[in-house]
Amino acid sequence: MALNALEKSRKGGEDNKALDLEMDQIYTEVGSSSEVDGAPKKTDQENKSPLEKKLEAFKGYLAQYRDKIHLIIRLILGAGFVAIVIAACALNFHRAIGLLVISLVTIIFLVWDWLMERYGDQAWEKLHFIRDLFTRNWFRIRWIIYMLMLLAVVFWLALNVVQQGIRPLVSFFGLLLFIFLMLLFSKHPFRWCWQTLLCGIGLQFVFGLLILRTTFGSDALGWLGEQATNFISFSDVGSKFVFGDSYTDHFFAFKVMPILVFISSVISILYYLGFMPWLICKIGYMIEIIMGTSPTESVTAAGNIFLGQIESTLLIRPYISRLTRSEIHALMTGGFASISGSLMGTFISLGVEPTHLLTASLMSAPASLAIAKTFWPETETLSINTIRDLKIEKGEIKNILEAASQGASHAVGLVANIVVNLISFLALLALFDAILSWLGGMLDCPQLSFTLICSYIFMPLSLMMGVSWEDSFIVAELIGIKTFLSELVAYQKLSELIKRRKAGGPEYVNNVKQFISVHSETIATYALCGFSNFASLGIIVGALTTMAPDRQSDISSCGLRALIAGSVSCFMTACIAGMVYIPDLQCPHFLSTVFNSTNVTSSPELVTCCRQLYNRKIKKNRLLKTRSRSIREKKA
Repeated sequence: MALNALEKSRKGGEDNKALDLEMDQIYTEVGSSSEVDGAPKKTDQENKSPLEKKLEAFKGYLAQYRDKIHLIIRLILGAGFVAIVIAACALNFHRAIGLLVISLVTIIFLVWDWLMERYGDQAWEKLHFIRDLFTRNWFRIRWIIYMLMLLAVVFWLALNVVQQGIRPLVSFFGLLLFIFLMLLFSKHPFRWCWQTLLCGIGLQFVFGLLILRTTFGSDALGWLGEQATNFISFSDVGSKFVFGDSYTDHFFAFKVMPILVFISSVISILYYLGFMPWLICKIGYMIEIIMGTSPTESVTAAGNIFLGQIESTLLIRPYISRLTRSEIHALMTGGFASISGSLMGTFISLGVEPTHLLTASLMSAPASLAIAKTFWPETETLSINTIRDLKIEKGEIKNILEAASQGASHAVGLVANIVVNLISFLALLALFDAILSWLGGMLDCPQLSFTLICSYIFMPLSLMMGVSWEDSFIVAELIGIKTFLSELVAYQKLSELIKRRKAGGPEYVNNVKQFISVHSETIATYALCGFSNFASLGIIVGALTTMAPDRQSDISSCGLRALIAGSVSCFMTACIAGMVYIPDLQCPHFLSTVFNSTNVTSSPELVTCCRQLYNRKIKKNRLLKTRSRSIREKKA
C-alpha cells in the first residue's frame, strides 16, 4: 500500500508539472501577442512627421482655448458690423434708419439675455420685497388696472363715435357679444381666468391702436409691408429661370406657389441659425408673463405668428403627451386663428394689403389664448410651470445648405396639397352650385347657390363685426367659403373684389354689387386670416394624434370646440379692426357717387369730404390773394 501511495504521488507531481508547463506556454503566447499588438502603435507614433505632430499640438491648443477664440471672432464681427452701421448712417441717415433700428433692437435683446443669464437670479432675489408687496395687494391692483382699462376704452370709444359715427360702436358691441357667447357656452362656466381674457383683449386693442391709428405705427408697419413685398419678389428670379419669361401667364401656379418654396427655405435657415426659436421664446415669455398662460400655450401662440399650425406644434412635440385638455384646446385654437408666414406671402401676392395681414397675425396670438382659455378653462394641474423647462427641438440639420434644401423639400408637399385641394374644392363648389341651381329652378329660384346660402347664414356675423349693410352679404359669403372650403379660396375672391374697386368700374351691374368698401375689405381681411375650416380640423387632429397616440380621445374631443374658438378669435380681431381703422376717403369718387344718387343723406364721410373740399378752397383763395398782393407790390 505504501508503494501504491508513493506511485500515486509521483504521478500527481508529473501532472502538476505538465499543467505548469501549459500555463507558462499560455502566458508566453499572450505576452508575445500583446507585444506584437503594441509594437505597431509605438511605431505609428514614432513614424509621425514633425509637421503632423505640430498640427496635432495646434489642434489641441485650439480645443483648449476654443471659447476665447469664439469670443474674439464674435467681437471682431460685431465691431465690423458696428462700423458698417456707422458708415451707412454717416453717408445717408434717412436711408439707414431701418438698419439702425434693427441693430439697436438686436443689441438690446442680446444685452438683456446676457444680463438675465448672468445676474437674473440675483436680481430676482434682491427684488423680493417688491414681489411680496405686489402679492399682498395684487387683488386690488388687478381690479384697479381693469377699471382703468375699461374707462379708457369707454372714453376713447365716445370720442371715436363723435368722429366717425356709430359704426365703431357696432363693432364694439359685436366684440362684447362674441365674448358673452364664449362665456355662456364655456366648458367649465365660472372657472374663467379674467387675467387671460382681459389682457388678451387689451393687447389686441394696444396693437390695433399703435399700428392702425398712430403715424409711427402705421409708417413702421407700412415699411414692413413694403419690405415683405420686396422680399417676396425675389422668388420671381427662380420662377423666371425655371418656367421662362412667360411664367406670369399662369399666375397662381408659376407666380404664387414658388413663393411658398422660397419662404419655407428662409424659415428653415432662420430656424437652423437659432433666430426663430430665440424670437419665439422671447415673445412666448412676454405672453406668459402678461396673460398668465402656461409655457406650452405661450410658446405655440408665439410660434403661430410666424409658422403654420403643424410647425408650431412641433416646437413642443416632446411635451404633447403631458398637456392638459385645456392646453390641447388652446394649442389647436391658436393654429386655427392664424396663418403661416409662407401663406401670408401668397396672400400678399394676390393683392391683399400686407399691412393688415401682418397686423392680423400679430393680434391673433393674444386673441386665440383669451378665447381658448375662456371657452375651455384650465381645471387640471400643469406639468410644465416655467418656460425655462421647455427645450425646443432644433432638428438634425448639419449646415445652412441642408437647411435651405430641407425647407424647400418640405414645401413641395404643401404646394401639392394646396394645388390639389384648390382644384378639388373649386370643382366641388361648381358642382354643388349647379345642383342647387337646378333644385332652385324647380321652385322658381335659379339663383340658389352655396355662396348665396352662406351669405344669409353668416350675414349676422358680418354685421356684428361692423360691416355695412350693403356689403354684409358679400363678406358673409367670404366667411362661409373660408369656413367650409379654404381660406385661400376666400382670399382669392377677396382679391378679385379689391381689383374691381381699384379699377374704378361701376359699383352695381344689373343690381349686383361688384366690389365692397375699403372699410369692409379691411374687416374681411382680418376675419379670414386663419386656418379655421373643416379641412384644417382633419389635418391638425391627424398630426397631433400621430405625435401623441395616447391622447387620441382628448385631441378628438377638443377639435370642434377649438375650430369654433379659432373662428371667433378671427372675428374678434376683425371687430377691433372695425373699431380702430379709419380708411382714407377717396373724396372725388365718393362725392360723385353720393350726389349722383337721388337721395342724399348726411353721413360722417360726407361731412369729412365737404370739410376737406372747403379747407382746400380756402387755402387756394389765400394763395391767390398772396400772389396778387405780391404782384401789386412789385408793380408799385
